[in-house]
Amino acid sequence: MKKKSATPNRAFKVADQIQRDLTEIIARELKDPRVGMVTIQAVEVTPDYAHAKVFFSLLVGDPEEATAALNQAAGFLRNHLFKRLHIHTVPTLHFQFDRTPERAADMNALIAQAVASRSKDE
Repeated sequence: MKKKSATPNRAFKVADQIQRDLTEIIARELKDPRVGMVTIQAVEVTPDYAHAKVFFSLLVGDPEEATAALNQAAGFLRNHLFKRLHIHTVPTLHFQFDRTPERAADMNALIAQAVASRSKDE
């Protein structure tokens, strides 16, 4: 009999739960001053649940310092996730700074600038 692999839907549910739990754990439990106001943007879990890429953005602070601090605290955060999640394997966490919100703000500013200059020309 062939072993069934995890369904994509379940992987999305696990990633979503990790995202929600990490947001709460970081806000309540993590006391590292290098981690400012972090927003977890997305979590991608490998099919075997061994690893999870955690994409985050930062309201204030240094992205490199925050990335280092979060990766340093990954074991602590994973331990807290283990207590909350009801899955056999809690993934090893890998944090990556997500520049998407920054890029979106830059694009919005460029669009606003173009619209403003177009309305001046008309």
